[in-house]
Amino acid sequence: MGKKGGRITLLSILAFIFVLGVLVFVHEFGHFIVAKLLRVRVEIFSIGFGKKLYGIKKGDTEYRVSLVPLGGYIKLSGDNPEEKRDGQSWEFLSKTTGERAAIVAAGPAFNYFVAFLLFSLVFFLGMPNLTAKIGELKDKYPAQTAGIHVGDRILSVDGRKVEFWEELSAIIYKKTGEKEISIKIRRQDKIFDLSLKPKVEITRNIFGDDIKIGLIGIMPSKETKIVRHGIIASIQKGTERVIILTKITYFSLYRMAIGKMSVRESLAGPVVIFKITGEAARLGFVYLLQIMAALSVSLAIINLFPIPVLDGGHLLFLLCEKIRGKPVSMKVQEIATRVGLSMLVVLMVFVFYNDLVRIGAFEKALRFLNGK
Repeated sequence: MGKKGGRITLLSILAFIFVLGVLVFVHEFGHFIVAKLLRVRVEIFSIGFGKKLYGIKKGDTEYRVSLVPLGGYIKLSGDNPEEKRDGQSWEFLSKTTGERAAIVAAGPAFNYFVAFLLFSLVFFLGMPNLTAKIGELKDKYPAQTAGIHVGDRILSVDGRKVEFWEELSAIIYKKTGEKEISIKIRRQDKIFDLSLKPKVEITRNIFGDDIKIGLIGIMPSKETKIVRHGIIASIQKGTERVIILTKITYFSLYRMAIGKMSVRESLAGPVVIFKITGEAARLGFVYLLQIMAALSVSLAIINLFPIPVLDGGHLLFLLCEKIRGKPVSMKVQEIATRVGLSMLVVLMVFVFYNDLVRIGAFEKALRFLNGK
């Protein structure tokens, strides 16, 4: 048991470092490559913050690995108005507002692009999908009453063919009326037609709303089938997944802002991400790619928040500069940056604490101290 747990822990650590490292690199590389294309010198390209652990200089840029792995940064030549500048064309502040905005926006844009590539790759490589084979029946629910058995395979619902559990569930959930539904099943070599009326129950959707769903009391077996798509279909589905995930994320943030969704239950920080990436890695590389793609979208969205110290905050300052025809005063930028940094620190502490609560860390620590 100990050895197995050790391997799992090591796998979780490696998966977390791999996912976080790739996403941070992609984000900073977006800033880096657009700065290079616009002929702005990049003095430092760092994966991580804080004390430099390792660095190598090539050309004008020092490439670093720093102590704190939760992020990264690039240092552009002439990007600080308070530092002495020569007014050279390669300095960041010598560029137009649009060019500077392009460099700032490139980080989130690259995260979006990589999410699209990863989702497309997942659809192309194929993901295991649960089939419509029944693995368990709930007592006193319509399926059991109608005579459905464990091991039966559902072929259609009200004439609509089904092969996978996801599409089967989507159809059943919508059956909340008074009418019976017809289900075609295969049991070994025989095919049966059954009629039953779904049981209507109240549950909550991902946005915290109470909704009615139809249930017949069945659970899937462990049988899966790999579903692969062609290149064109994979690209299309990858694009759709990024768009859907973006809409869901923004709508969820809006719901949290107006108090319709629980912030405590919805936000996930590094501890939960560590756990999720470890579980995905144990399931397989394709699962890890899918988690990485979703996190890449989240990273892009977070960085676009109009908070100073984030890319969205810099873009807000640049928008104000474009409208006003002159930069926002350093005093205003400094105050806004301090406020923004304070907000982020408070949020990080809350999210980290919330992660520990969600995984039961405090209860485990208390039991350990009490010798239980």
